[in-house]
Amino acid sequence: MKYFQLLLVIFLCFSCTGNTIYEKPKNLIPKDSMILLLTDMHIASSAKHTKNKSQQKDINYMTIVYEKYKIDSVRFDVSNTYYTSKIDEYDKLLAQVKKRLEVFATDIQKQINDRDSLINIEKGLLHKNTDSLKLEEVELSEEHFDSLKKINLEKKLEKLEQKN
Repeated sequence: MKYFQLLLVIFLCFSCTGNTIYEKPKNLIPKDSMILLLTDMHIASSAKHTKNKSQQKDINYMTIVYEKYKIDSVRFDVSNTYYTSKIDEYDKLLAQVKKRLEVFATDIQKQINDRDSLINIEKGLLHKNTDSLKLEEVELSEEHFDSLKKINLEKKLEKLEQKN
């Protein structure tokens, strides 16, 4: 009886491994496309609770991501399941996604800072001490003036939309 119990315990120990690696699906999304797709999916899921230009909230942007990559949710699910079964490779894949998101966030922050600087220049608030440095002495390129014009147009459109 003890011999039977010992065999049963050994059998249960070896039969309960969770190292399931799925077969490579026929329509597997390539790694480079999967990195781009996951990056866009993270951005889309983050934007879900943010108001868009129409002041709408809780919009599911995943369908837009699927359309962009010309895939459906089933193909993504099959590919994602395959990649997650190989955890070491999936960790590398997610590290690349994280790196892309950090670069994207840095670019967006730079654009926000540039826009804020242009707004401050336009308002004359960039240099509080106008005795030592006057606003006329700041050199601006044509690109800055084009950006200022664009910001002014956007503000005017917003005011018109608010009035209507």
